[in-house]
Amino acid sequence: MAEALQRLILDSLQSGDFINDTRSLILPDKGQPAECLEDQITILGALNSLSSREMVKYDTHDVSSHVLTPEGAQIVKDGSHEARVWSALSLKGQGAPITPVQLKGIVGDEASKVGQGRAFKNGWIGKEGNGLIKLVPEIQDATQVELQEVASTGSLKAGEKILADLRKRKLIVLKKGQWFTVHKGSQFSTSTAKPETDLTADMLTSGSWKTATYKKYNFEAEGIPTTGGALHPLLKVREEIRNIFLEMGFAEMPTQSFVESGFWCFDALFVPQQHPARDLQDTFYLSDPKQSLDPEPAYYQRVSETHEYGGFGSVGYRAPWSHEESRKLLLRTHTTASSAHMLYKLAAKYDGFKPAKLFSIDRVFRNETMDATHLAEFHQVEGVVADRDLTLADLIGFMRVFFKKMGIEKVRFKPAYNPYTEPSLEIFAFHPMLNRWVEVGNSGMFRPEMLEPMGFPKDVRVHGWGLSLERPTMIRYGINNIRTLVGHKVSIEGIERSPAVMF
Repeated sequence: MAEALQRLILDSLQSGDFINDTRSLILPDKGQPAECLEDQITILGALNSLSSREMVKYDTHDVSSHVLTPEGAQIVKDGSHEARVWSALSLKGQGAPITPVQLKGIVGDEASKVGQGRAFKNGWIGKEGNGLIKLVPEIQDATQVELQEVASTGSLKAGEKILADLRKRKLIVLKKGQWFTVHKGSQFSTSTAKPETDLTADMLTSGSWKTATYKKYNFEAEGIPTTGGALHPLLKVREEIRNIFLEMGFAEMPTQSFVESGFWCFDALFVPQQHPARDLQDTFYLSDPKQSLDPEPAYYQRVSETHEYGGFGSVGYRAPWSHEESRKLLLRTHTTASSAHMLYKLAAKYDGFKPAKLFSIDRVFRNETMDATHLAEFHQVEGVVADRDLTLADLIGFMRVFFKKMGIEKVRFKPAYNPYTEPSLEIFAFHPMLNRWVEVGNSGMFRPEMLEPMGFPKDVRVHGWGLSLERPTMIRYGINNIRTLVGHKVSIEGIERSPAVMF
């Protein structure tokens, strides 16, 4: 159809130089003038194709035209409602009257309801007893005739009054359309062969590229829309948690040091040098360089003596201190190493101790066996609060507020053990989708053996807590396997479709 229509337009221009009105064209598959809006839309497609090759140029003329609604089209096919009601009745004196209920069963509910009123108004039918009869032997279905004219011409010779009545009855609607005046273009030809859009290897080999006609570049075309970037679910949840911290007055800690020494990652936190977490099966150690520089000597000595001999109310671990173990370089196993750096700087301020609230969200590394819920690399959310005379009740109250801001209302705590916090608490939240309590974090109060060697006064207490970023993200997005959240199996389409979340 498209090629035949293009050929029709080109042949018409060849014989007459221009087409004054495209409504006069006889479409190949219809055999009648293209007077309706749909026909002109089809012609516009052909004109645009030819115009892109500069074979034709055209002017547009706006026009309004009436088209039938589905109900109007049905009347053109079957007759108006009033005519169908008249046809269903018997002529007076030649048959029994038909009741309204019987009429509804013959012509349908809509035709019966609408048609009776108009048939009575036209004097076509009347009442006899409890039924209806014809009053005239013949009728002229003017509505059907008028709609047939509208369907073929888009207008009505009888005038606007009848058109307005048909619009009011919702049998026709007024639509705006276009028709066109067409002239020859600079590349006019009666051939409809499409120009080449690509230069292929076959064309170069055969030499056909020398005589081929090529489609010109359209530098005004918008092109294929590019797919915009999308935030990973981890980044969305990370930003949500980060905003909660900032809203509560926390400052963000620098956490750019992925490589730490055994001293800052373990010793400064009062983790024993013989602790299983420091074994090769749990921690990634560097092979080159293997060792770090020594920390500040006085602080290093206080930490080593506390480990080996005790102090600050502790008997220590009573185990030989290894300088080599303390200087080993490793990929940090938790961001608490960064917290230790910041707390040491806080304690060493020349103008004395000042309360602080700090947080971080960054990557940590564990030599884990990878499965559906564990990776060798994940993100840790950590916060610390340092102030005088803090208590465990303060920590529990703060945790309730923090998790409530995340949308977690039901929280409970269980005593636990951590080398560097005492007392320590595991944090559990009730998950409504899983209908059970799940562990969401760990918390506690940093031990004096960790804080006092840094130089903190004895009445300063520090709350600390942490949770993984991956676990709440998996719960929030209904993800069961962490490898579909992080790694090469992540669905790019899934990331683009994932909504922003609010806990």
